[in-house]
Amino acid sequence: MNSEDVKRAVDVAFHEEWARIVATLIRRTGDWDLAEECAQEAFAEALRSWSVSGVPQRPGAWLTTVAGNRAIDRLRRATRGVELVQQVALASLQPGVEEEAMLELFQETDTVTDDRLQLMFTCCHPALPLEGRVALTLRSLAGLSTAEIARAFLVSEATMAKRLTRAKAKIRAAAIPFRVPPAHLLGERTAGVLAVLYLMFNEGYSVSEIDHTNLCGEAIRLTRALRQLMPDEPEVTGALALMILQHSRRGARFGADGELITLEEQDRDLWQGVEIREGIELLDSALRCRRVGPYQLQAAIAACHSRSETSADTDWDEISGLYGLLDKVMPSPVVRLNRAVAVAMTGNIEKALAIIDELTDQGELERYYLLEATRADLLRRLGNQMSAAAAYAKACTLAPSEVERRYLRRRLAEITTSAGGE
Repeated sequence: MNSEDVKRAVDVAFHEEWARIVATLIRRTGDWDLAEECAQEAFAEALRSWSVSGVPQRPGAWLTTVAGNRAIDRLRRATRGVELVQQVALASLQPGVEEEAMLELFQETDTVTDDRLQLMFTCCHPALPLEGRVALTLRSLAGLSTAEIARAFLVSEATMAKRLTRAKAKIRAAAIPFRVPPAHLLGERTAGVLAVLYLMFNEGYSVSEIDHTNLCGEAIRLTRALRQLMPDEPEVTGALALMILQHSRRGARFGADGELITLEEQDRDLWQGVEIREGIELLDSALRCRRVGPYQLQAAIAACHSRSETSADTDWDEISGLYGLLDKVMPSPVVRLNRAVAVAMTGNIEKALAIIDELTDQGELERYYLLEATRADLLRRLGNQMSAAAAYAKACTLAPSEVERRYLRRRLAEITTSAGGE
């Protein structure tokens, strides 16, 4: 078997099996570092062995066997491993054990769910700081290296390594259980898991570092896995629909020169129709459960855009109404800001500016550049170029990335040129 075929097979197995193998090893040994290291060794061994013996019929079982044997060997060599080996009943297993026996041992699951779901809830436990939850999810569930996660969040590798170490230490010190939470906590804890996954998606979707890593893809993949494990949770399905619908626009969000293109100006022929159809089907499936939550409402808003052939065809009245519902379900100044945009697009710019003024008085978005950028755009539409220019200038000082600053400076230059020609 040629090396390229083997590499592709290992890559596929990595995406499909990494989280399962790591979760299984953590459950059986309680050692996060050991689990990740043995999983890595198993995939490295696959690259070597499959070139000779071919890809096994059940790659996941093969990888689990190798990773399990590596864990046994390490536990036996470590002084502390003697007790652990006895605890997990591995002492009688030899490196040459039959695949089925090892697979059965390492893939035992309880009656509630499988190990990946337990790992997801553990990584996203509310006792951990948010930055630790995100880092641990990317490391343990997505299999990203410490260096890759550090690049994604624009911190040094040493800083990210400390975050991961602190998160794992917190799990040990607080005795955070490796399990799905009990029924009375499941709703709020599921919301916490989705918050981490959506934060991960947004970090990849942001313009701060274009294609710095495939965080959007990883977030979607993990949310797909969560939906497979919790198929009856409509908010999980809604979150997946939202991510896919937003991701479908990725090819139209930037010009050839890397310049930001607003939703209104995007070439909709570049939107991914297959993803749009999947996102809308997922949304419809979630809404049929009649338990509407914030992710479903946000997905419904994204679907409104996706169904419109042009910006002018967009049903802004419906979008404005959906944002009103969203603000009741999930009150937020950012939601109200987005509603102001929708209200303006219905033609009621004065009402939209009144919402902006109210948000300014409340002060919660004082450092949020999109508040000033939105004000500037509305003032520009009203023909108040001087005030619009001042708002664009202020937004430039608050924008978090050079891509956004370039867009705002371009808008400011257009207004200045227009005003100068009057």
